[in-house]
Amino acid sequence: MPSKDWRHSCKKDHRDGNTARFAFPNLQPQQYTRSTVKTLFDFGGTHAIVTGGNQGIGEAISAQLQQCGSFVHIFDYAPSTAPVGINSKWHQVDVRDPDSVANAVACLPDNTTLLVNNAGITRDRTLAKMSDGEWHDVLSVNLTGAFNVMRALAPRLRAAGRGRIVNITSINGLRGKFGQGNYCAAKAGLVGLTKTAAREFGPHGITVNAVAPGMVMTPMSRNLPPEIIDGALSQTTLDCLPEPADIAHAVLFLLSDAARMITGEVLRVDSGQYI
Repeated sequence: MPSKDWRHSCKKDHRDGNTARFAFPNLQPQQYTRSTVKTLFDFGGTHAIVTGGNQGIGEAISAQLQQCGSFVHIFDYAPSTAPVGINSKWHQVDVRDPDSVANAVACLPDNTTLLVNNAGITRDRTLAKMSDGEWHDVLSVNLTGAFNVMRALAPRLRAAGRGRIVNITSINGLRGKFGQGNYCAAKAGLVGLTKTAAREFGPHGITVNAVAPGMVMTPMSRNLPPEIIDGALSQTTLDCLPEPADIAHAVLFLLSDAARMITGEVLRVDSGQYI
């Protein structure tokens, strides 16, 4: 029968009475008070990478990380049209190109242990009419791009013995959507990549999770035809659509020590659009 003492489920090498050492050797049992809860979301002294961090969801994530004390390295091919903030730096990176990614990562401080893979594009068309270029363009940015950054950063995270990775997928990667075969395939692949990386990186103290937004009211979304927005809104249970900040809040949670025991998960932030 299973032991009633959950510490017995820890790996044998760590059966020394420290209940928190089985996955993260540097963690100690904690009493969660108001003061410690506040410090869970203090990212002071950390460095983070946010791909596609110059607009929409990525911009919101970058801004909130800076507000919480992290220095943010924005990996984006295009420069920002808005101030990136005093605690951030834009790096011109093509996530499709492994050399571009590797060169950028090599220039970062050793304590760059946070990664948000947010870069993504769409090339919507039905499968019968989709060109090879439209298929490969989306897969190369949305899926291969995330792989390239994770692979380049992994040795640094393993050496540090800690790290947090959050991949931005989509509810359409979980359910499919008419006219988005390339996008849905890439986002579904990102879920599989997330779970595989969680298994491979976990022994090194690295968590890997994903956030799956529904339709988000980014500046680009606000320019969509009203019937498109109304259609998405009608699918929600909360009768509203998320703002970029709502996605950023979920990402910060998964990057924080509050989520230290969560890995391989997909967190939907969609106002109940996909239940």
